[in-house]
Amino acid sequence: MPASPSTARAINDRLALRLLQQEGPLTAGQLKQLTGLSRPTVADLVERLTAAGLIAVVGEAGEQRRGPNAKVYGIVADRAHLAALDVRTEGVAVAVADLVGQVLAEASVPIGGDMGTGPAVEQAVTLVERVVKEAGADRLHTVGIGAPGLIDPASGELRDSSGLPEWHRRLVAALQERLPEARVSVENETNLAALAEQRDGAARDRDTFVLLWLGHGTGAAVVLDGALRRGASGGTGEIGFLPIPGATALPSSTDCEGGFHSLAAAGAIVDLAARCGVPAEPWQEPSAVGVVRAAAGVVRSAVRHVRGREAEAGAPPRTASGVEASQSASGGGESRSASGAEQSRSASGGGESASPRAVPAARFLDALADRIAVGVAAVVAILDPGCVVLGGEVGRAGGDELAARVQDRIARMTPLPTEVRTTTLGGGAVLRGALLTARDRAQEELFTPGERLVEGW
Repeated sequence: MPASPSTARAINDRLALRLLQQEGPLTAGQLKQLTGLSRPTVADLVERLTAAGLIAVVGEAGEQRRGPNAKVYGIVADRAHLAALDVRTEGVAVAVADLVGQVLAEASVPIGGDMGTGPAVEQAVTLVERVVKEAGADRLHTVGIGAPGLIDPASGELRDSSGLPEWHRRLVAALQERLPEARVSVENETNLAALAEQRDGAARDRDTFVLLWLGHGTGAAVVLDGALRRGASGGTGEIGFLPIPGATALPSSTDCEGGFHSLAAAGAIVDLAARCGVPAEPWQEPSAVGVVRAAAGVVRSAVRHVRGREAEAGAPPRTASGVEASQSASGGGESRSASGAEQSRSASGGGESASPRAVPAARFLDALADRIAVGVAAVVAILDPGCVVLGGEVGRAGGDELAARVQDRIARMTPLPTEVRTTTLGGGAVLRGALLTARDRAQEELFTPGERLVEGW
């Protein structure tokens, strides 16, 4: 059954808007070429969308031809403004953007654990209002929030958790009260990070992958066949509760001690570094990100030193490992020409090939990779995702040096081929994912042709 004229117009308008969002400003001729529509049909939809205030002339094409230059149309970016929040245990970060996702202002504020619920909520909301003002926005159309914890799939609300600050849950209601015209939604932080990695990061070429979040705590997000999987209760990826071999106790429904969290959370990583003899920099407090970044840097320097000596001696260049090939194919940073095992041998080879700091650094990264591989192997055995991205601040700090070691171990632990990649977005993936989902939601509503197109806006 052919579509009615109104339905056909709606489909054409939506297609044109999506192309303008993806490709940037276009002429009517370019829209005709990309959509395959006739010239009169394109002219009609341009007139409709212009009248609705969604697109406007933003310039002229620079083509050399007779007559006036063709007008270039673009989405009216300030038609709506969006806010994204990354809510952490220790603070909150905020970004405000226009309808096409261009960030106009951003800021963050720490929130101490000793601050009461009311003051913490007020400080977070005040930050949002300040960033909105700095962005020059009159009001917000959509607010996307990333937060740790479980999201109730029925209500879309952050569920109560004894391990998280109460102000997290109160913040959502407070924002809706202070911003009554905004559409406020909340999503698990790791899920948002995975969406960002899929759209803009290390998993751009993957429809199926798992993001392993390594930061203050641990988490995982599962994307299968292009779709984010949340589970029956919203708990897909709660890998911190995964029981681990040799633990003195099992995790409980309210406490993940004895689970994977005990191996790979920030506190456990700092303790592991100290036991391996990796000192923190004397001028700063020990942190998981700091010790992992320092160790990876030392190992990287040691490997380069060995390669330089081999080159001077006329040794043939090493071939790329499987991880290196996957990283190069996905644009994930510099290519790597040594596996994790080769890096460890280079760093601990003794003599002039290793600095005094390289041996404990390699030992620490090896031990950390052993721990991370426990969680990755469990995920691979159940899901066979083919690709695991080490995300979060710790994943980015470890870089290729940590990812190569984890992949070496997974190759020995499972027959299922699995690429281990390094995040390209790090801790910023949560805010980026929140912004992308807010933009998608706003565009979905505003780009709906017909009378609803401009209702209330």
